[in-house]
Amino acid sequence: MGNTRFVPALIVALLLLNLVVAFSTKTTTNISTDQSALLALKAHVINDPRNFLTTNWSTAFSVCKWIGVTCGSRHRRIIALDLSNMNLSGTIPPHVGNLSFLAWLNMRNNNFHGPLPAQLVKLQRVKYIRLSFNIFDGEIPSWFGSFPKLQYLSLSHNNLTGEIPSDIFEGLPRLQVLYLAMNRFSGKIPTSLFECKELQDIDLTDNKLEGILPKEIGNLTMLKILQLHNNLIE
Repeated sequence: MGNTRFVPALIVALLLLNLVVAFSTKTTTNISTDQSALLALKAHVINDPRNFLTTNWSTAFSVCKWIGVTCGSRHRRIIALDLSNMNLSGTIPPHVGNLSFLAWLNMRNNNFHGPLPAQLVKLQRVKYIRLSFNIFDGEIPSWFGSFPKLQYLSLSHNNLTGEIPSDIFEGLPRLQVLYLAMNRFSGKIPTSLFECKELQDIDLTDNKLEGILPKEIGNLTMLKILQLHNNLIE
């Protein structure tokens, strides 16, 4: 009976120890999680003609010093990934969705192909996505409407097909620039697009879109550029 008074203290001590271990583990694995995500991306690149990733993306260097990578000064997590104009070929693995602090993603002008992995929806801090001038195919994923901070989206010059999901723009309240030109989108322009009140620039040229331009276009009072030619829009 005399030892029972020590039980609560022991429980508290164990709980505190678990918290310390959990916090320590989380702290030490955050940047390694980012590194693992990029190493997975490197493994999915089948052609790196200029050896950008082959020679530079190595565990011998800090991931924050890898080419195309920018880390934030506060958390030391990857906040920007710019692999544009590197002539890379390959696919995007689901691991890229683990870059939870990523705000800027630019993979423009490469030869990435295949569908876009659904795990990218986990990039909830992302503000800028530029995947134009690649060979991505399939339909535009509906989860692209799940980026509340997204301001810039460019998927132009790919092989994307099908209708643009009707509700995709409902979750993009801060969208300012939308480039979907030079794909094979069909159907009508979703009316949800005209709920993005901050839109300034829209380019939907060279698709197979049809129908009458909705009167709701008048809701976009900040719109400066609207390009719709080479479609079937009246």
